[in-house]
Amino acid sequence: MTTPSVKTSGGAPQGATTSLKKALTTPLLYFFILGDVLGAGVYVLVGQIAAESGGAVWVPLLLALLLSLLTAASYAELATKYPRAGGASHYATLAYGPFTGFLAGFCMLAAGIVSVAALARGFAGDYLTAFVSLPVVLVAAVFLCALALLNARGISESTRANVAATVVEVGGLLLIVGLGAWLFLRGDGDPGRLVRLGTPDTGAAAGVLGGTVLAYYSFVGFETSVNVAEETRDPRRSYPRALFGALVTAGAVYVLVGIVASAAVPTGRLAGSSGPLLEVVKAAGGVPPKLFSAIALVAVANGALLTGIMSSRLAYGMARDGLLPRFLTRVLPGRRTPWASIAATTVLSFLLALTGDVASLASTLVLLLLVVFFLVNTAVLVQRRDRPERPHFRAYTAVPVLGALSCVVLATQVEAEVWTRGLIVIAVGVVLGAVTTLRRRRAGS
Repeated sequence: MTTPSVKTSGGAPQGATTSLKKALTTPLLYFFILGDVLGAGVYVLVGQIAAESGGAVWVPLLLALLLSLLTAASYAELATKYPRAGGASHYATLAYGPFTGFLAGFCMLAAGIVSVAALARGFAGDYLTAFVSLPVVLVAAVFLCALALLNARGISESTRANVAATVVEVGGLLLIVGLGAWLFLRGDGDPGRLVRLGTPDTGAAAGVLGGTVLAYYSFVGFETSVNVAEETRDPRRSYPRALFGALVTAGAVYVLVGIVASAAVPTGRLAGSSGPLLEVVKAAGGVPPKLFSAIALVAVANGALLTGIMSSRLAYGMARDGLLPRFLTRVLPGRRTPWASIAATTVLSFLLALTGDVASLASTLVLLLLVVFFLVNTAVLVQRRDRPERPHFRAYTAVPVLGALSCVVLATQVEAEVWTRGLIVIAVGVVLGAVTTLRRRRAGS
C-alpha cells in the first residue's frame, strides 16, 4: 500500500515509500529491454525494407538505430527525472496537460493494437506456408483468438511462454548471422548488393528514408521500459546504461542480419517474400527450412503476445481511470484477467489485419509512435524548467531537438494511405480526449 506523500515541483513523491520493490539491477534491466526490442519485426520486414531501399538493407537499419537512440536519450532523461510508471502519457501530462497526456496514451494503445494486426498477417505468410497453405483471414482469426485465450488465462502463464519464446527468437537471429558467415566463407552470395541504394522508382535518399520508416518498427519496444524505472535500484545510473546498451546490441544484430540477408539473397527475391529470412536459410543450406520456419513463427507469436498483453492492460488501466468506456474494466472472476479489454483489443486487431498488408500496418504503427516520440522529445525541453533536487541523466539540448526533427522527417516519408488510416485513429483520440477533459472539468466544478 502506498503511503501519502508530498510532491516535489516535478511531481515526484518526496520522502515516500512505494508499493513497488526496487529489484532491477543494470544487467536485469538490460536483458528486459533487449527482450522487448529484439523481436518479430525483423523476421517479417527485411524484405519490405529491401523493396523500399534496395540491396543495402543494413543502411536503413543502422539509420533507424541512430534515430532511435535520439529519442531513447529523451526517455532516459525523463525516466530518471521522474522514475515512476506512466511513460509517455505521464511525461506529456506534466509538460502539456491531461489532454495531451491522454492523446499520447491513446496513440500508444492504438500502436499496440496495430502491431498485433501486423504480426497476425506476418504469421500467415511464407513461414506458415512451409507447413500448410491457408487463407490469411482464417489464420489471422485463429491466431488472434489463441493469443487472446493465453492472455486471458493469466499473466504468469503468458510470461513463462514469453521467456521460452524469447530464447528461441534470439537464437533464430544468431542462426541467420552464422549461416551468413558460412555462406561468405564458401564464396557464395553477392557482397556488391550491400552498396546498392534505391530502386528504379526511387532515388537513394528517398529509398533509405522509406526503408528507415519500416526499419524503425524493429526498434520499438524500448519505450515500454520506462514503466519499470520505478523498480530499478539506481535508475539514474542503471537505466541509461541498460537502455543504450540494449539498443546498440539489438542494432548490431539487426545490421548483421541485414548484411547477411541482402548479400545472400537477390534483392527482388528478398522483397517478394513474406518470410525473407527463410530465403537466407534456403540459400545457405544445412538447416531444414521447416525448422527455421517454426522458429520464426514462435518469434512472431511471441511479439504479438507481448504487445497484446501491453495493449489489453493499457486499455484496462485507461478505462479504470475513466478515460475509456467502463466495460473494459471487467475481469474474469477466477483468473482476474481483463477479459473485456482483451476481447476488445483482439477484435480491433483482427479488423485492422483485414485493412492492409504487413508493411502498411507497420508504417501505421510507426506513424502513431512518431506522434508519441515527438511529444516525448519536446516534453524534455519543456520540463527543463523543472529542476528537482534528485540527480538525473541529462541529454545535450541538441539531442531532443534532433529527436523531434527526426520524427517530423520520418513522418513526411509515410505514404498517403497510411496517413489516412493514422489520422482517423488520431482523430478518435482527439475526440475522446476532449470529451474526457470536459467531463473532468465539469466534475471538478
